[in-house]
Amino acid sequence: MAQQFETITLYNPIARKENTISDIQLRRPASGELRGLNLADVLQLEVNSLVTLLPRITLPSLTKQEVEALDPSDLLQLGGGVSRFFLPVEKEPVKEEPVDTGSEMNTDSQPA
Repeated sequence: MAQQFETITLYNPIARKENTISDIQLRRPASGELRGLNLADVLQLEVNSLVTLLPRITLPSLTKQEVEALDPSDLLQLGGGVSRFFLPVEKEPVKEEPVDTGSEMNTDSQPA
C-alpha cells in the first residue's frame, strides 16, 4: 500500500501564537485536493502550486500566508515530500527462471 503520511522537520520552525510548529505532517493528497492545479507544476515544485496545495494536506493545517512565509529550504523539503507521494510503489521482485535458449549444441549429431 502507498505511504499515506510523511513527517517533515522544518529547519526554521513556524511561530504561531504561543506555539512553535517544528514538524509538519503531509497527507497524501486525494484527487479533489489537486483540483485547479497542474500536476506537472506540483512535481516541478512550482511555488504557486505548493502555496495552493500545502494548506490542503498539512497537519497542523498551515495557512496560505504561513506557506508563503516559509524559508525556501523548508518549502523545498515540503515540496519534496509532496512529490514522493507520486512515485510508483515498489513491487516485489519477480523471480526469474533460467530461460532455455536452445544454444546448447548436440555434439552427437553428424552433418549430413
